[in-house]
Amino acid sequence: MAQFPASIVLAGAGRMGGAMLEGWLEGGLDPATVQVLEPHPSERLNALAARFGFALNPAPQTLRPPRALVLGVKPQTMAQAAPTLAPLAGPDGFVLSVLAGKTLDNLAAAFPGAGAVVRVMPNLPASIRRGVSVAVADARAGAQARAEASALLEAVGAVEWVDDESLIDAVTAVSGSGPAYVFHLVEAMAEAGVAAGLPRALSERLARQTVIGSGDLLRESPESAAALREAVTSPGGTTFAALQVLMREKDGMPALFAEAIAAAARRSRELSG
Repeated sequence: MAQFPASIVLAGAGRMGGAMLEGWLEGGLDPATVQVLEPHPSERLNALAARFGFALNPAPQTLRPPRALVLGVKPQTMAQAAPTLAPLAGPDGFVLSVLAGKTLDNLAAAFPGAGAVVRVMPNLPASIRRGVSVAVADARAGAQARAEASALLEAVGAVEWVDDESLIDAVTAVSGSGPAYVFHLVEAMAEAGVAAGLPRALSERLARQTVIGSGDLLRESPESAAALREAVTSPGGTTFAALQVLMREKDGMPALFAEAIAAAARRSRELSG
Protein backbone atom coordinates (compact mmCIF):
# COMPACT_ATOMS: atom_id res chain seq x y z
CA MET A 1 0.00 0.00 0.00
CA ALA A 2 1.29 3.43 -0.92
CA GLN A 3 2.55 5.56 1.96
CA PHE A 4 0.11 8.41 1.50
CA PRO A 5 0.32 11.40 3.83
CA ALA A 6 -1.96 11.18 6.86
CA SER A 7 -3.83 14.32 5.80
CA ILE A 8 -4.01 16.22 2.52
CA VAL A 9 -5.45 19.52 1.37
CA LEU A 10 -5.66 19.79 -2.41
CA ALA A 11 -5.92 23.42 -3.49
CA GLY A 12 -7.09 23.46 -7.07
CA ALA A 13 -8.74 20.46 -8.70
CA GLY A 14 -8.74 21.32 -12.37
CA ARG A 15 -7.30 19.02 -15.03
CA MET A 16 -4.05 18.12 -13.26
CA GLY A 17 -5.24 18.43 -9.67
CA GLY A 18 -8.38 16.47 -10.46
CA ALA A 19 -6.35 13.76 -12.20
CA MET A 20 -4.11 13.43 -9.16
CA LEU A 21 -7.11 13.25 -6.84
CA GLU A 22 -8.69 10.47 -8.89
CA GLY A 23 -5.41 8.56 -8.88
CA TRP A 24 -5.13 8.83 -5.09
CA LEU A 25 -8.66 7.63 -4.49
CA GLU A 26 -8.39 4.79 -7.00
CA GLY A 27 -5.06 3.89 -5.38
CA GLY A 28 -6.59 3.37 -1.97
CA LEU A 29 -6.38 6.76 -0.28
CA ASP A 30 -8.87 7.08 2.58
CA PRO A 31 -11.30 9.81 1.39
CA ALA A 32 -11.62 11.05 4.96
CA THR A 33 -7.98 12.17 4.86
CA VAL A 34 -8.34 14.60 1.94
CA GLN A 35 -10.04 17.98 1.70
CA VAL A 36 -10.40 19.70 -1.66
CA LEU A 37 -10.56 23.43 -2.26
CA GLU A 38 -11.90 24.30 -5.70
CA PRO A 39 -13.96 27.48 -6.17
CA HIS A 40 -15.36 26.30 -9.50
CA PRO A 41 -15.92 22.54 -9.16
CA SER A 42 -16.67 20.69 -12.38
CA GLU A 43 -19.45 18.16 -12.75
CA ARG A 44 -16.77 15.46 -12.70
CA LEU A 45 -15.38 16.73 -9.39
CA ASN A 46 -18.85 16.94 -7.86
CA ALA A 47 -19.56 13.38 -8.99
CA LEU A 48 -16.24 12.22 -7.55
CA ALA A 49 -17.09 13.83 -4.21
CA ALA A 50 -20.50 12.15 -4.21
CA ARG A 51 -18.92 8.79 -5.01
CA PHE A 52 -16.07 8.84 -2.49
CA GLY A 53 -17.34 11.24 0.16
CA PHE A 54 -14.28 13.45 0.59
CA ALA A 55 -14.75 17.02 1.83
CA LEU A 56 -15.21 19.45 -1.05
CA ASN A 57 -14.89 23.12 -0.13
CA PRO A 58 -15.27 22.62 3.62
CA ALA A 59 -15.90 25.62 5.84
CA PRO A 60 -12.64 27.59 6.23
CA GLN A 61 -12.78 27.42 10.02
CA THR A 62 -12.61 23.62 9.87
CA LEU A 63 -9.32 23.57 7.99
CA ARG A 64 -6.10 22.74 9.80
CA PRO A 65 -2.55 22.48 8.44
CA PRO A 66 -2.33 19.06 6.74
CA ARG A 67 0.65 16.79 6.33
CA ALA A 68 0.60 17.63 2.59
CA LEU A 69 -0.66 20.85 1.04
CA VAL A 70 -0.88 20.09 -2.69
CA LEU A 71 -0.99 23.12 -4.97
CA GLY A 72 -2.95 22.54 -8.16
CA VAL A 73 -4.01 26.15 -8.77
CA LYS A 74 -3.05 27.93 -11.98
CA PRO A 75 0.47 29.43 -11.74
CA GLN A 76 -0.82 32.91 -12.60
CA THR A 77 -3.24 32.83 -9.65
CA MET A 78 -0.73 31.78 -7.00
CA ALA A 79 -0.05 35.33 -5.88
CA GLN A 80 -3.73 35.79 -5.12
CA ALA A 81 -4.23 32.33 -3.60
CA ALA A 82 -1.09 32.14 -1.46
CA PRO A 83 -2.19 34.49 1.36
CA THR A 84 -5.31 32.38 1.92
CA LEU A 85 -3.47 29.06 1.66
CA ALA A 86 -0.28 29.98 3.53
CA PRO A 87 -1.78 29.33 7.01
CA LEU A 88 -2.31 25.71 5.90
CA ALA A 89 1.43 25.20 5.38
CA GLY A 90 2.60 24.10 8.81
CA PRO A 91 6.02 23.11 10.15
CA ASP A 92 5.03 19.45 10.42
CA GLY A 93 3.95 19.23 6.80
CA PHE A 94 5.20 19.91 3.30
CA VAL A 95 3.99 21.79 0.24
CA LEU A 96 3.85 19.85 -3.03
CA SER A 97 3.48 22.12 -6.04
CA VAL A 98 2.70 21.25 -9.66
CA LEU A 99 2.75 24.93 -10.66
CA ALA A 100 4.87 25.43 -13.77
CA GLY A 101 7.50 28.10 -13.41
CA LYS A 102 7.29 28.44 -9.63
CA THR A 103 10.67 27.67 -8.10
CA LEU A 104 11.49 26.27 -4.69
CA ASP A 105 12.48 29.78 -3.61
CA ASN A 106 9.19 31.19 -4.93
CA LEU A 107 7.25 28.57 -2.98
CA ALA A 108 9.28 28.94 0.20
CA ALA A 109 8.64 32.69 0.14
CA ALA A 110 4.91 32.25 -0.47
CA PHE A 111 4.57 29.54 2.21
CA PRO A 112 7.09 30.52 4.90
CA GLY A 113 5.52 28.26 7.53
CA ALA A 114 5.98 25.04 5.55
CA GLY A 115 8.28 22.37 6.92
CA ALA A 116 9.51 21.54 3.42
CA VAL A 117 8.72 22.22 -0.23
CA VAL A 118 8.58 19.81 -3.18
CA ARG A 119 8.33 21.09 -6.75
CA VAL A 120 6.96 18.77 -9.43
CA MET A 121 6.71 18.85 -13.21
CA PRO A 122 3.98 16.38 -14.27
CA ASN A 123 2.60 15.87 -17.75
CA LEU A 124 -0.80 15.44 -19.38
CA PRO A 125 -0.94 11.60 -19.46
CA ALA A 126 -1.29 11.82 -15.69
CA SER A 127 -4.97 12.35 -16.50
CA ILE A 128 -5.14 8.64 -17.44
CA ARG A 129 -2.57 7.61 -14.82
CA ARG A 130 0.14 7.11 -17.45
CA GLY A 131 2.09 10.26 -16.75
CA VAL A 132 5.65 10.88 -15.69
CA SER A 133 6.47 13.40 -12.96
CA VAL A 134 9.87 14.79 -12.09
CA ALA A 135 10.29 16.11 -8.56
CA VAL A 136 12.87 18.17 -6.70
CA ALA A 137 12.76 18.98 -2.99
CA ASP A 138 14.38 21.62 -0.85
CA ALA A 139 16.99 20.72 1.73
CA ARG A 140 14.42 20.43 4.53
CA ALA A 141 12.56 17.52 2.94
CA GLY A 142 13.46 14.30 4.70
CA ALA A 143 13.01 10.71 3.65
CA GLN A 144 9.43 10.53 4.89
CA ALA A 145 8.31 13.65 3.00
CA ARG A 146 9.96 12.33 -0.17
CA ALA A 147 8.29 8.94 0.24
CA GLU A 148 4.89 10.50 0.79
CA ALA A 149 5.35 12.85 -2.17
CA SER A 150 6.36 9.86 -4.29
CA ALA A 151 3.21 8.00 -3.24
CA LEU A 152 1.04 10.93 -4.34
CA LEU A 153 2.80 11.12 -7.70
CA GLU A 154 3.03 7.38 -8.38
CA ALA A 155 -0.76 7.27 -8.24
CA VAL A 156 -0.77 9.02 -11.64
CA GLY A 157 2.30 7.47 -13.28
CA ALA A 158 6.05 7.15 -13.02
CA VAL A 159 8.18 9.38 -10.81
CA GLU A 160 11.76 10.58 -11.19
CA TRP A 161 13.68 12.66 -8.64
CA VAL A 162 16.44 15.12 -9.39
CA ASP A 163 18.70 16.95 -6.96
CA ASP A 164 19.44 19.94 -9.19
CA GLU A 165 16.44 22.25 -9.63
CA SER A 166 17.97 23.81 -12.74
CA LEU A 167 17.22 20.53 -14.55
CA ILE A 168 13.49 21.23 -14.28
CA ASP A 169 13.67 23.58 -17.27
CA ALA A 170 14.97 20.73 -19.46
CA VAL A 171 12.45 18.36 -17.88
CA THR A 172 9.68 20.79 -18.79
CA ALA A 173 10.94 20.87 -22.37
CA VAL A 174 11.18 17.08 -22.72
CA SER A 175 8.36 15.51 -20.72
CA GLY A 176 6.21 18.44 -19.64
CA SER A 177 5.73 19.72 -23.18
CA GLY A 178 6.48 16.35 -24.78
CA PRO A 179 2.89 15.13 -25.22
CA ALA A 180 2.26 18.07 -27.57
CA TYR A 181 5.18 16.93 -29.73
CA VAL A 182 3.69 13.43 -29.98
CA PHE A 183 0.26 14.80 -30.85
CA HIS A 184 1.82 16.99 -33.53
CA LEU A 185 3.66 13.96 -34.90
CA VAL A 186 0.29 12.27 -35.39
CA GLU A 187 -1.02 15.39 -37.13
CA ALA A 188 2.01 15.56 -39.42
CA MET A 189 1.88 11.85 -40.29
CA ALA A 190 -1.82 12.08 -41.09
CA GLU A 191 -1.32 15.12 -43.33
CA ALA A 192 1.54 13.40 -45.13
CA GLY A 193 -0.65 10.35 -45.65
CA VAL A 194 -3.33 12.52 -47.22
CA ALA A 195 -0.69 14.09 -49.48
CA ALA A 196 0.33 10.55 -50.51
CA GLY A 197 -3.24 9.76 -51.54
CA LEU A 198 -4.96 8.31 -48.46
CA PRO A 199 -8.49 9.39 -47.53
CA ARG A 200 -8.19 11.83 -44.58
CA ALA A 201 -10.21 9.79 -42.09
CA LEU A 202 -8.22 6.64 -42.85
CA SER A 203 -4.89 8.46 -42.69
CA GLU A 204 -5.79 9.99 -39.31
CA ARG A 205 -6.79 6.58 -37.92
CA LEU A 206 -3.60 4.96 -39.19
CA ALA A 207 -1.35 7.68 -37.78
CA ARG A 208 -3.10 7.71 -34.42
CA GLN A 209 -3.10 3.94 -33.94
CA THR A 210 0.48 3.60 -35.13
CA VAL A 211 1.67 5.98 -32.42
CA ILE A 212 -0.53 4.32 -29.78
CA GLY A 213 0.68 0.85 -30.67
CA SER A 214 4.31 1.93 -30.90
CA GLY A 215 4.05 3.54 -27.47
CA ASP A 216 2.61 0.35 -26.01
CA LEU A 217 5.42 -1.67 -27.62
CA LEU A 218 8.00 0.74 -26.22
CA ARG A 219 6.51 0.32 -22.75
CA GLU A 220 6.41 -3.47 -22.90
CA SER A 221 9.73 -4.13 -24.63
CA PRO A 222 13.03 -4.26 -22.71
CA GLU A 223 14.80 -3.00 -25.84
CA SER A 224 15.84 0.62 -26.33
CA ALA A 225 14.01 2.92 -28.72
CA ALA A 226 17.05 2.77 -31.02
CA ALA A 227 16.98 -1.05 -31.05
CA LEU A 228 13.27 -1.09 -31.85
CA ARG A 229 13.79 1.41 -34.65
CA GLU A 230 16.54 -0.74 -36.10
CA ALA A 231 14.31 -3.81 -35.89
CA VAL A 232 11.73 -2.11 -38.12
CA THR A 233 14.33 -0.87 -40.61
CA SER A 234 15.38 -3.26 -43.36
CA PRO A 235 18.47 -2.09 -45.26
CA GLY A 236 17.37 -0.49 -48.51
CA GLY A 237 13.67 -0.86 -47.66
CA THR A 238 10.82 1.62 -47.30
CA THR A 239 11.50 2.53 -43.67
CA PHE A 240 15.18 3.01 -44.50
CA ALA A 241 14.22 5.44 -47.27
CA ALA A 242 12.02 7.46 -44.91
CA LEU A 243 14.64 7.56 -42.16
CA GLN A 244 17.22 8.85 -44.62
CA VAL A 245 15.05 11.99 -44.69
CA LEU A 246 14.02 12.11 -41.02
CA MET A 247 17.55 11.59 -39.73
CA ARG A 248 19.30 14.16 -41.94
CA GLU A 249 22.00 15.94 -39.96
CA LYS A 250 21.05 19.54 -40.76
CA ASP A 251 17.26 19.53 -41.03
CA GLY A 252 16.08 16.12 -39.79
CA MET A 253 14.28 15.22 -36.58
CA PRO A 254 17.36 15.23 -34.31
CA ALA A 255 18.20 18.79 -35.32
CA LEU A 256 14.58 19.95 -35.08
CA PHE A 257 14.08 18.40 -31.66
CA ALA A 258 17.33 19.86 -30.38
CA GLU A 259 16.17 23.30 -31.47
CA ALA A 260 12.62 22.81 -30.17
CA ILE A 261 13.64 21.51 -26.75
CA ALA A 262 16.22 24.26 -26.36
CA ALA A 263 13.48 26.82 -27.13
CA ALA A 264 11.11 25.26 -24.60
CA ALA A 265 13.81 25.10 -21.92
CA ARG A 266 14.73 28.71 -22.58
CA ARG A 267 11.10 29.78 -22.22
CA SER A 268 10.80 27.77 -19.00
CA ARG A 269 13.76 29.68 -17.57
CA GLU A 270 12.16 32.98 -18.58
CA LEU A 271 8.88 32.04 -16.89
CA SER A 272 10.72 31.00 -13.74
CA GLY A 273 12.28 34.43 -13.51
